[in-house]
Amino acid sequence: MVQFFSKRRLKIAEQIIIVIFFAVLVPMTISGIIINNVNQQSTRAQFRDAATLISKIVSQEIDVFEQSINNELNQVISTLEFYKNPEQEQRYLDDVIKSMPFYKELTIVNSKEKLEQYKAYSIQDNYAVFVRELSDKRTLVAILDMETLKQDWFKTLTEDNRQIYVLDGKTRELIASSKYNKNDFENSLAQLPKNLREDEPVIFGSVKNKPLVYLKKSNPDALIIVNTTEDMKKNIIDYNRDKIILSIIVTILSVFFVVGLYTSYLYINIRQLFKAIIAISKGNYERRIRLLTNVFTPFEIVFLGTEFNRMINQIHKSYVQIKKKNKELKQLDEFRSNMIDTVSHEFRTPLTSIQGYTSRLLRQDIEIDEETRQKSLKIIKRQSERLKRMIEDLLVIPDIEGAKLNFNMVNLPVNTIIENSILLVKNDAGKEIINNASECTTEILADNDRIEQVFVNLIENAIKYAKDETPVTINCEVENNKLVVSVQNEYDIIPREKLKTLFDKFTRLDDSTTRTTRGTGLGLYIVKGLVEAMNGEIRLYSNEEAGFCVKVYMPIAS
Repeated sequence: MVQFFSKRRLKIAEQIIIVIFFAVLVPMTISGIIINNVNQQSTRAQFRDAATLISKIVSQEIDVFEQSINNELNQVISTLEFYKNPEQEQRYLDDVIKSMPFYKELTIVNSKEKLEQYKAYSIQDNYAVFVRELSDKRTLVAILDMETLKQDWFKTLTEDNRQIYVLDGKTRELIASSKYNKNDFENSLAQLPKNLREDEPVIFGSVKNKPLVYLKKSNPDALIIVNTTEDMKKNIIDYNRDKIILSIIVTILSVFFVVGLYTSYLYINIRQLFKAIIAISKGNYERRIRLLTNVFTPFEIVFLGTEFNRMINQIHKSYVQIKKKNKELKQLDEFRSNMIDTVSHEFRTPLTSIQGYTSRLLRQDIEIDEETRQKSLKIIKRQSERLKRMIEDLLVIPDIEGAKLNFNMVNLPVNTIIENSILLVKNDAGKEIINNASECTTEILADNDRIEQVFVNLIENAIKYAKDETPVTINCEVENNKLVVSVQNEYDIIPREKLKTLFDKFTRLDDSTTRTTRGTGLGLYIVKGLVEAMNGEIRLYSNEEAGFCVKVYMPIAS
């Protein structure tokens, strides 16, 4: 048992059950046994005392009755001496019976056979027989009505349920009884000791809870037996024992109910703690403890749950911050990788051109005409401007992400902005640009240099990706108190998922394996950052009717 408990940790519910068993159930059971034993001993003592007292009371009643009967019979015997005729004697006896109704019969018996017949009257016949010898050897027989005798002897014991037997001291014949039962009477006689003490109550019998008391009277010679019945034992001792057992059972059930209710609430709340701890161990930092609070919830559990939730909130905040930082670091790493890739791909070509044409111009072993010189210088200038734009794109990204852009917001006419932007666009392919915004004089609130940078990037992208022999169209309209400038070209339909990623850094329509155009992949990202910083909005559309279209929503100047 000890090894079992040392290897296995008990749960709280199991520990509470063990504590209840040893601290409540065992003590209450022992207490119940002790109380029941004390109650039985007390009741047994009361039974003995009551039986002894009843025997004394009956003895006193017998003495009084004996003295009264003896006086009456002595008077009858004295009177009979004056009558010489049996008929006169019988008339006198009849008159006595009339005057004393508790006499059933008074008669003079001459023979022993007749006397024995009268003595054969039993207690079942509800009669008691008293005999007195006359001076002439005859016998006076007095038959008393048992009910009258009982009323006289047991008149103070009518409410007591004990069996009382009054017997002749010599013959052990039953004279009178209260609550007579044949089996109990015979059983009581069987348990009487052989040698009886006289004139004092004596307790006898083999059953502790049913004491028997006898009182052997010497004068008159009578024997009184008081028997505590089985019904009295059941009604008092067994009833009290049942009440004690019932009260103990009710108390134990009440304790188990209250403790069980308390344990259930405690167990539920502790399981909530376990679940929260397990969830956190698995990385779920959004889990919270939801306690079932009531009068059975200990303060310590509530305090622990509150502090635990507070701790988890702090951990969750730290986790979110770490996750955000990791995301930023990942983005920074991606930015670094993409920038290296961009530099390696996009910067190499213009640098190679600049280096090649510069070396060509510096050669002394060949003669270069003026037209070739001018053409080489123009190429060097164009490639230098291309490098400058790519460097500016890279440098403006930290300002966009850190919201550090400085703007000089003024009212600007849209047609002028569009026309200036078209002039700054490098249209080497000679694509047609249809400017439908030339007549739009509506003014917008924006920074002049930044808004031109936006439209230059959009128009160059449209030219770069437009299909051969297709124009780039610029439109302008007012929608919901905003000016909408759209730059549109003909291009294959772009999938919706791909369309959502075009505003990300270093994202291009053609990947590194199918790339047919040059660029850093930062154009739309920079455009979106600049437009939103000037309180505008930019949207992308791709369908069969419009091809590829970029719409810029700018606030109208008030």
